Amino acid sequence: MMRRIVSVWLIDWPVSVRRRSLERARRPASPPDPALDPQTPLALILKTSRGAAVIHALNPAARALGLRRGQTQADALAMIPHLYCLPGDVAADQAALKALAVWAERWSPSVSLDVPGEGLEGLFLDVTGAAHLFGGEAALLAQIRTRLAETGTTARVAIAPTPGAAWALARWGEGQDPIATEETVADLLADLPIEALRLDDRTVSSARRLGLKTIGSLYAMPRAGLAKRFRDGDAIGLVKRLDQARGHAAEALTTIRPAARYRVWQAFAEPLGDMAGVELRLPELAADLSRALEQDGQGGRALTLTGFRTDGQTTSLSVRTGLPGREVSIWLRLFREAGLGRLELGFGLDALMLTADVTEAMTARQGALESEAEAKQAESLALLIDRLTARLGADRVLTPEPIDSWIPERAERLVPALGRTPMAAEVEAGRRPILLLDPPEPIQDPIFDLPEGAPARFIWRRVSRRIVRAEGPERLSPEWWRPRPDGREVRTRDYYRVEDGEGGRYWLFREGRYGWDYSGPDDDRRAPSWWMHGVLP
Repeated sequence: MMRRIVSVWLIDWPVSVRRRSLERARRPASPPDPALDPQTPLALILKTSRGAAVIHALNPAARALGLRRGQTQADALAMIPHLYCLPGDVAADQAALKALAVWAERWSPSVSLDVPGEGLEGLFLDVTGAAHLFGGEAALLAQIRTRLAETGTTARVAIAPTPGAAWALARWGEGQDPIATEETVADLLADLPIEALRLDDRTVSSARRLGLKTIGSLYAMPRAGLAKRFRDGDAIGLVKRLDQARGHAAEALTTIRPAARYRVWQAFAEPLGDMAGVELRLPELAADLSRALEQDGQGGRALTLTGFRTDGQTTSLSVRTGLPGREVSIWLRLFREAGLGRLELGFGLDALMLTADVTEAMTARQGALESEAEAKQAESLALLIDRLTARLGADRVLTPEPIDSWIPERAERLVPALGRTPMAAEVEAGRRPILLLDPPEPIQDPIFDLPEGAPARFIWRRVSRRIVRAEGPERLSPEWWRPRPDGREVRTRDYYRVEDGEGGRYWLFREGRYGWDYSGPDDDRRAPSWWMHGVLP
């Protein structure tokens, strides 16, 4: 299939971005802003590394007066004293270009940035095999140009078999919305200036000195002579650019984000202005996506609903699941749990897109009859985790994960539960607390038998507790290779399970051993201490 690339040239892009920024910040009662008047000559100014102020971008009114990019601000003001100057913001221009690229995914899942500078900013859209969805290539180009104009962005568009040819035709091609095929691309490029090959200034100057002013003048030139005269240096050489434009050399495009393999969308003649319209269309999108996944035996684990707004912005909502699936009812419930109201509709959505960002193969598995109840319980738990994650966020629904350590507070850590099987208990129920006190809390005035007896009475949280049953000790050796955060000496711990007269059950430990770490009042070392580490069920 012939490759089809759309090049979108965003004319005066920095000026368009600045104008939209001023319009959003302007209050209804504010006086007229000269920068918003198209008749006012406007220039955006940047500082060079040497501190000189130069023109970064111009509006059509300023260009009509003879100003040009790269000209110093002082020279420009000398020519046009009433020139209105504002500081440029390259970072804001780049951020807005990336946002526009995401918005342009309504026409193609493969959108790339084109940032050559010098007022030639734009986008590349790979629409191979997709133009028929928009009524053909001519209708597609007209729709792109019209929709951009509605957002206040002036653009020229062209389509060709290669990015280089589309780029050249969008900026120097004749007529509106040029269309080139493999048969016509060479003829359409022939009369364009040599600059249309995306060459650096040094190469353009060298070519013009040799009398090579158009792309067509290069066709009959010997390839060996061209390659020798125009070697690749800091920029790609003339020969390679010519081959890329004509399709004789490949040119890769880097998309703004990886294209989703599974993607369904709907465009609307009238924008959806409320959430009811979104909720009405979402089941149709989900059903279409589910069928596409079922045909390939896949299940979705991450879905994103993207709304394309009429003002050129996008709004999106994502959900994830622990297990791959394609049940529409579950997807709809997860989107409701995540909050469809979080979508910012603005002045309305004219298209919706649902993508499966992460997929996995789904294979039928025959479970044992006796474990059917356990399988259903595991599935129900996974669905519960999915719903809680959608509502609260992945960082708030956690499950313990074991770590290679026998010290209780280091033996596990909390990680997002989504997509994980909850850890099974490794000890008998009731022998360890469900939750540990972090950090352990000190016990005051313990009464116990030396050297290794369980306490008969102690005070914890200002309450005296008399022990009626005790079990232990369970000795845990210190991890001497892991120093304590507070710098104290690591010592052996003896853990006890005790029960007081009120029925309360506790898990406490003595840190240090009498006769080993401490020999009596005359010993300069720290005496063993008692700590509460948790309450048993």
